Amino acid sequence: MDNVLLVTGSRRGIGAATARLGAARGYRVCVNYLTNQAAAERVVQEIQQKGGQAIAVAADVSIEEDVLRLFATIDQALGPVTALVNNAGILATQMRVEAMTAERLNRIFVTNITSYFLCAREAIQRMSTKHGGRGGAIVNVSSSAARLGSPGEYVDYAASKGAIDTLTIGLSQEVAAEGIRVNAVRPAFIYTEIHASGGEPGRVDRVKQFVPMQRGGHAEEVANAILWLLSDEASYSTGAFIDVTGGK
Repeated sequence: MDNVLLVTGSRRGIGAATARLGAARGYRVCVNYLTNQAAAERVVQEIQQKGGQAIAVAADVSIEEDVLRLFATIDQALGPVTALVNNAGILATQMRVEAMTAERLNRIFVTNITSYFLCAREAIQRMSTKHGGRGGAIVNVSSSAARLGSPGEYVDYAASKGAIDTLTIGLSQEVAAEGIRVNAVRPAFIYTEIHASGGEPGRVDRVKQFVPMQRGGHAEEVANAILWLLSDEASYSTGAFIDVTGGK
């Protein structure tokens, strides 16, 4: 396989699990991160120790100049991106909408929405048969919050993921005839560090009783869905969503 995978925000959680699994499936992998270089380098080392090829690149994917530098670095070190997983995302402390500031909203939206558009743009310019590419696949990491709304907790985060659902549908149709498939996964109640950012590290254990499967999910379970959507096994799937939610 001569494929290059970029996973944004992949120093931990779902992103790291996706990077590791992608490497195991034969992709050359770029582990993108914003902070904690040591964590990103550990993911790279894990991949290399198992015979894979990976690099770690620091870039704020919500900033256009950083995205341009990120893709240029990958071009040089690994080759043009053929698979993109838009995974970078943040949330803020649990709060009601009536208490949210413009600063908080702008920070959430630029990270969770703008970054997906910018990275998709650069990926398309490399993948599209219209631009001389050989096709490729994009998977957007959305959230069940886009359906559920996250009242009293993260309505802003949920709204940002609703935008990603719309991006997935529209972009999938826009580039379908150019050899590019665009799909999304919608995880929920996954054991990752992101819950600590909202002020409740143990949130999954609190809410798992409301999940039909009566448990939280693991990052590797989301990664499996992502890698299937990237693979040729999903060759006739575009604009599709896989909910990794335990039935919620």
